[in-house]
Amino acid sequence: MISKSRKTKETDITISLELYGNGKSNIDTGVGFLDHMLESFSKHSLIDLDIRCKGDNHIDDHHSVEDIGIVLGSLVADVLYPVENVERFGSANIVMDEACVSCDLDLSNRPFLVYESSVAGKVGSFDSELVEEFFRAFVLNSRISAHIITLRGKNRHHIIEASFKALAVAIRRAIAKNDRVGIPSTKDVL
Repeated sequence: MISKSRKTKETDITISLELYGNGKSNIDTGVGFLDHMLESFSKHSLIDLDIRCKGDNHIDDHHSVEDIGIVLGSLVADVLYPVENVERFGSANIVMDEACVSCDLDLSNRPFLVYESSVAGKVGSFDSELVEEFFRAFVLNSRISAHIITLRGKNRHHIIEASFKALAVAIRRAIAKNDRVGIPSTKDVL
């Protein structure tokens, strides 16, 4: 496992990660719904995660959610690059009851996020607008290009959870080992 910490006036975060793990997690972010999403992400990506965050949740959850995305994304980048002997591209459509979310991604070393979701409002006390903030921070810092698109759904919890699971499965598929690929680019570098 590799670890990284980030301490600001707003958050104090330590994350440990095993990219090729078993999907085990030990997560305490101070944001219950985010804990649930990250546990699901770990389980379906097979990435082992240990996450601790103390944030200024008395203000709101924004700083914790975004900063966790920053630290987690930078850890993934530390392990991934230079990309070699992996599939590079990953895709998944995840269904949760009435909801279906698609994630297509490229371990491109060129960050880009397309996030299309009509989810708005709260899930419990969690502001659903923070989902995009998390994905943006994660994608920019992991240097992944990801398109996360809600295809259908009405239940906020289902849509958000399907989004985290779609990202997880797409990453699991993209990081799948394939020695025949070598450097998966005609440029010979990513």
